[in-house]
Amino acid sequence: MVRRGALPPVGRSAGGYRLYDAASVARLELIRTLRELGLGLTDVHRVLAGETTLAQVAAAHVIALDAQIRALKVTRAVLSTVAKRGSSAEEMTLMNRLARLSAAERRRIVEDFMAEVFEGIDTADPDIRRRLRFAAAHLPDDPTPEQVDAWVELAELIQDPGFRTQMRQVVEFNAADRGPDVPAGSSLWFMSRLVSLATRARRRGIVPGTPEADEVLRDLIGDMDRAVVLERLTAATHPRVARYRALQAVVNGLGPQPTHDEEFAWVAAALEARTAG
Repeated sequence: MVRRGALPPVGRSAGGYRLYDAASVARLELIRTLRELGLGLTDVHRVLAGETTLAQVAAAHVIALDAQIRALKVTRAVLSTVAKRGSSAEEMTLMNRLARLSAAERRRIVEDFMAEVFEGIDTADPDIRRRLRFAAAHLPDDPTPEQVDAWVELAELIQDPGFRTQMRQVVEFNAADRGPDVPAGSSLWFMSRLVSLATRARRRGIVPGTPEADEVLRDLIGDMDRAVVLERLTAATHPRVARYRALQAVVNGLGPQPTHDEEFAWVAAALEARTAG
């Protein structure tokens, strides 16, 4: 639809019909193109009247479209999650609210979680967040639907008091390994060694509970209390903790992170057999 006055005729025929020249046809084509691109009649009229340039209107329209696209991504992510989970109306309302939080609101949720989990510990042990691969999750300004979906689940998880208690236990267990003479990064070294030894044992077909498996455990943890090591390993590899790390990676735009589930399971089984024995 063309606003009255936007395309004035150059004259009229004997029968009273409006007449347009080539310039008018070109003007009509411009109007049609601008309308197809989503510009409102007001902006079209301002361009035609010379009150603004086409480039200025286009730039403003790009900004508006970007905002619409971001909003549509959020809407799609929420509806997709509702469809996958079979969510109730209450769950959908919560998901929608979490998905549409401002950047500052999202940051407050994450910072509150991190503060509770690490309170007092990261002061005495500044290296602990790096050792535990604990980087705060930050949803980008232009997230993918997968990132929005991951953020919603992550926000639900880190606001759960039970999960916060669980993560605090993981952090406390890790910090307890650090005495004054323990070098920085030792826990990272231990986990790397655990994966390496368990991988080798599994390839050799060593079964947990056998004398060969006990040799692997001695090589890994020496004379440490097996029950204590098992308790800490179980806490650190709990499915909810693993899920937290996976969601965190998606939100931060990282690729799939290695979980080493089979290696941890082998060591846990070997510790259980040794403790029971």
